[in-house]
Amino acid sequence: MRARHPARSVRAMSPTESSPALLAEIAPPTRFRVYLNRIIFRGMLFTSGAIALALYRVSKPLAWRFAKLQARNLIRLCGARVRVRGLERLGDGPYIFTPNHQSHFDIAALLGYLPGTNRFAAKREMFAEPILGAVLRTMGMIPVDRGDSLASIERLNQLKLDGFSVIIFPEGTRSSDGALLPFKKGAFVAAITLGVPVVPVVCKGTTRIMPKGKYLSILPGEAEIVVLEPIPTAGMTYDHRDRLLETVRDRIADALSS
Repeated sequence: MRARHPARSVRAMSPTESSPALLAEIAPPTRFRVYLNRIIFRGMLFTSGAIALALYRVSKPLAWRFAKLQARNLIRLCGARVRVRGLERLGDGPYIFTPNHQSHFDIAALLGYLPGTNRFAAKREMFAEPILGAVLRTMGMIPVDRGDSLASIERLNQLKLDGFSVIIFPEGTRSSDGALLPFKKGAFVAAITLGVPVVPVVCKGTTRIMPKGKYLSILPGEAEIVVLEPIPTAGMTYDHRDRLLETVRDRIADALSS
């Protein structure tokens, strides 16, 4: 069955609202603030993960609501804020969301603020972590192999999207400076095979909040998530994969530059 997304509590922003103002830092971070945020991040990751594991055995919907709430709480406690635009473009799922990937902060922001139940495609190495791996497996996250793209595509093609959507970062890794990296084809082949729309999603400002290469450093600031128009894949074949990839990448690039 196709699950309807829950009521959206995040205000949709008008195009006239200024992105640069949104992405400005709230306050210059101190060393103590960065250290405190590191403790908050690690502490909430493990404690919330353990609680989510227990809740999942009682009620899957309750576990997902808890996980999404805790992602929003983590963002607030670290002094960050996320603004969202474009939620009105979404209707019934499922979808394959294809966001650009600027930092680990993207994951918390997308989990907390995209509506519905959304499972991430994550690199297989993360599933080997003792607690994090257990959470990923229990919550139904999808392992992908960076070194074996064919196996990853096949795993995605075999998904049964029963009431949930999938978030796949088509760049495959984080950008160090926010510039778009080349896209991989897996998300687009899977969307065509499954016959579900692709939704380009733009993450802005997350590089400044959680820079790549600085160990779990979260800086206070504001980020923005922009949900672009879904692209139907009905009627597409495997031969359309490159054109679909290019369309999505062009739309994300345009939104990043605006």
